[in-house]
Amino acid sequence: MLRLDEIVARFGGEIVGAGDTVVLRIATLESAGPGDLAFLANPKYRRQLEATRAAAVIMAPPAVAGVATAILTPQPYLYYARVAQWLNPPVEAVPGVHVSAVVEGEVAATASIGPGVWIGVGAKIGEGVIIAANCSIGGRVEIGAGSRLAANVVIYPGSRLGQRCLVHSGAAIGADGFGFAREEKGAWVKIPQMGSVLIGDDVEIGAGTTIDRGALGDTVIADGVKLDNQIQVGHNVQIGAHTAMAGCVGVAGSAVIGARCTVGGGAVILGHLRIADDVNVAAGTLVMKSIEGAGTYSGAVPFLEHGEWLRNFSRLRHLDAMADKIRALEQRLAALEKKA
Repeated sequence: MLRLDEIVARFGGEIVGAGDTVVLRIATLESAGPGDLAFLANPKYRRQLEATRAAAVIMAPPAVAGVATAILTPQPYLYYARVAQWLNPPVEAVPGVHVSAVVEGEVAATASIGPGVWIGVGAKIGEGVIIAANCSIGGRVEIGAGSRLAANVVIYPGSRLGQRCLVHSGAAIGADGFGFAREEKGAWVKIPQMGSVLIGDDVEIGAGTTIDRGALGDTVIADGVKLDNQIQVGHNVQIGAHTAMAGCVGVAGSAVIGARCTVGGGAVILGHLRIADDVNVAAGTLVMKSIEGAGTYSGAVPFLEHGEWLRNFSRLRHLDAMADKIRALEQRLAALEKKA
């Protein structure tokens, strides 16, 4: 339970209406009821202000007629995120090691180790770490203070996780990268993956996401990186600080991605490419060459009705022939102009 004036005292902003208004939860404009704090971050939902039953609304200035109580702030979505964190603090760790856990490494006295967890020889688990049921923590793994692992996370030997990280269920950190050499007759010879995975502070890794260990050097995920569910990060990849990637992104081995980038869902970045800082890659884009400057890049083809797509694709198959015809016509036109 919070009052609007308490929220503004902590995060700033300007109150319109009664500062002693009490809010219990965060909700959308459409679903909010009495006691809820709603937010307007996208102008296309502005029409919902008229019908909302929220006790107050977080929104950008200026104040809107008909909204009796509001907090005005230039970045309402960011403001909403901070208030939501305050109203929904993470569960505190209950120190201790479950009787069914197997601990062969070092565990801080304030850490919480759940049932069925295995912690290998030489591993170091920091203060306030929470490791939920059935996680497998390999030998020599280091997990920094305040980090949290949901159930069924696997961290392979030698990996390092920074402070205040959050790893969701099913993530696998430090598995072998996809490294093979081909013999003349087609058989594949496995290349040992001898590097590690180094993850900075305040990193979030989504459910089912995999981060491969380096082949010779290390795979490096810098501070503040946010990875959604079911992302594949190949061996020796480097991801810069505060970059965010949406679900099902694939990053092939040895790609280097800069700081503060965003990568939309289903995008693919090929191996050994370099992506500059502050690059935004649209969903579904296939990045086939390095990007040297900041900006937004998109390579997706909008979907079409199937018959129309087939007709357009049929034309694409003949682009070379069409280009030859156009060049021939240009030459004939130039010859006619010369005669004239």
